Amino acid sequence: MTDSPILSPRPSTAPEPELMRMDACAVVARLRDGSLSPHDLLDALEKRIAAVDPVVNALPTLCFDRARAHADRLLKRPAAERGLLAGLPVPIKDLTEVEGVRTTYGSPIFADYVPAKSNILVENLEANGAVIYAKSNTPEFGAGANTFNEVFGATLNPWNTARSAAGSSGGAAVALATGMAWVAHGSDMGGSLRNPASFCGVVGLRPSIGRVAKTPGAQIDGTLSVEGPMARNVEDLALLLDAMCGEHPGDPLSLPVLPTSFLEAARSGWRPGRVAYSADLGITPVDPQVAAITRAAAEKLAQAGVIVEEAHPDLSEAHECFQTLRALSFAVSRAKLLREHRDLLKPEVIWNIEKGLSLTAEEIARAQAQRVALVQRTLAFFERYDLLLCPATIVTAFPVEQRYLAACNGHTFETYIDWLAIAYAITLTCCPALSLPCGFDREELPVGLQIVGPPRAEARVLAGAKLIEDILGLKGIAPIDPRVKPA
Repeated sequence: MTDSPILSPRPSTAPEPELMRMDACAVVARLRDGSLSPHDLLDALEKRIAAVDPVVNALPTLCFDRARAHADRLLKRPAAERGLLAGLPVPIKDLTEVEGVRTTYGSPIFADYVPAKSNILVENLEANGAVIYAKSNTPEFGAGANTFNEVFGATLNPWNTARSAAGSSGGAAVALATGMAWVAHGSDMGGSLRNPASFCGVVGLRPSIGRVAKTPGAQIDGTLSVEGPMARNVEDLALLLDAMCGEHPGDPLSLPVLPTSFLEAARSGWRPGRVAYSADLGITPVDPQVAAITRAAAEKLAQAGVIVEEAHPDLSEAHECFQTLRALSFAVSRAKLLREHRDLLKPEVIWNIEKGLSLTAEEIARAQAQRVALVQRTLAFFERYDLLLCPATIVTAFPVEQRYLAACNGHTFETYIDWLAIAYAITLTCCPALSLPCGFDREELPVGLQIVGPPRAEARVLAGAKLIEDILGLKGIAPIDPRVKPA
């Protein structure tokens, strides 16, 4: 495919560095008024990626010819018919199929796989004016919360390139943090949107089940993993969520678009009356610095007149419940790969599949009952509180060569996913949850505050997050140039 001619009605007036620092909402406004073309954005991205990505390895697969051809098709339409994003470029996580673009799932098994059809999520984004230009790096099949794989290698944290970007949407978070994306797609089972957002100083939202339609994989009724948005601030995140939403017959769990957009909700000025804060949700160790920084953020909300109390729902069954349901999901989706390609799978994935295959019906039934009880107790909790605040991750970015976090604050974890409990406990409750930058530790690494609302209350979460973002004054801490440190 050859690059198509630029059809922009007038030339861009924004210098490249200024363009990369602009908010996505501002970029879309200029796309709509014609002072920017999608081609201007793609040209700027191509230069920025060439300069930055060799350092951090966030976007290993590029598809600029495909993106420019799509931009040309968009520009043939009237401006009002170019969708919510109007030609804004968006990278897609390498767990999600894009027609004609290499999609590896971070696995050597699929190193050369090129899908013939896009995921429903991608189709919806493109219908809403997104221009897909890259695939973002992910750990193998999204497992492990540290973005490295045998196909592309490790993605490095731009705040300190000797540190992990977390995962599994690590490539997406790093692309945002370094100005290689204005918004980005990710997915989340045990914190895969929230963890990298926290480590990289950006915003990531795990939406409610069905809020973002996707092509079902091995399960029609799978509810642990969801697709969602990442961005550099709350308003941009809400804009991308609006572009992702909508009912689709191919996803029986998908929800209709709400009467009020999520961007309007974020800008509504809504204030919570009473929120809860917990440093550990009663289930996990937490680094003292992370606890102090997130508590300080909650205290600033209290100083602004919101009632803040130390509380959390009873999530004591989360460890057993999530371990079982996650293992079941791996067995259902990956057992065939274990039989046919065991030698190409990383040890953590093999362990998860084998654990799932060994489950008894009694263990599965127990986990399902535990999840029902967790949801019921959480719903009762939100009858008193508008929001729940806690750390998004229990530490800041750890050394990238560590496959996972093995210990925290004197506690050694039994498995490679135990350190994610503060995120996966919320996954089990079916609640939307957002990670928002709330400060920095002594090594100048970002800390994320997790903001949780009741099921299907993304509007409330976004409005609360925007309020906290304004109070903390940390909007715009990214993009940055990578801070190269020796491993």
